[in-house]
Amino acid sequence: MRLLVVEDDPRLAHLLARGLREEGYAVDTCGDGHDAVAQVMVNGYDAILLDVMLPGQDGFTVVRTLRERGVRTPVLMLTSRDAVNDRIAGLDSGADDYLVKPFDFGELLARLRALLRRPESLQAMRITVGDLEVDLHTHAVSRGGEPILLTAKEFALLELFARHAHRMLSRAEIVAHVWDENHDPLTNAVEVYVNRLRGKIDRAPWTPLLHTKRGAGYILTDHPAF
Repeated sequence: MRLLVVEDDPRLAHLLARGLREEGYAVDTCGDGHDAVAQVMVNGYDAILLDVMLPGQDGFTVVRTLRERGVRTPVLMLTSRDAVNDRIAGLDSGADDYLVKPFDFGELLARLRALLRRPESLQAMRITVGDLEVDLHTHAVSRGGEPILLTAKEFALLELFARHAHRMLSRAEIVAHVWDENHDPLTNAVEVYVNRLRGKIDRAPWTPLLHTKRGAGYILTDHPAF
């Protein structure tokens, strides 16, 4: 999952980005309201963590602008302003949730997981594809009841495949949701991580679930044809 953290305090932005990356998220950051709108209109983010007090445009204006432009990406507003009227203003501007600083990072993660379940349809926290089980909450993965240990990046990749099981994902889609803006498009990182993941979830004697279709992309499915 790819996130945008909009925070004008460089230290807090760095801490948030580092913590979220350790949880397997791809994270971009910016510290200006105008820049935030520009980045969202270019990149396909899965969620936005948005400070209220920003240079350029405040967070309320940023959310209203995005909603007016048809962007429905979930927005979690972060602010030290805890007055009821401020919370109401944030939600009325189009935000999905509101978290007051200082906050516990565990609560931030829980609220973020809740927001990521909302788009399109409420999705279960556990996804099953054949005998492969992926727990989106605990990051536990098993196949045929046997636990599989994945790195944070490997899990992020598997989560994307699991959320879109039985659908072909192009390389560009994978990069957009699993890697951040620092990704070098000329590297073969996608292929490397797909092969690492395949080596763990599709090792013998299991029937392969992660397939490659030349020129199209990758698909996680237990269907015989794709």
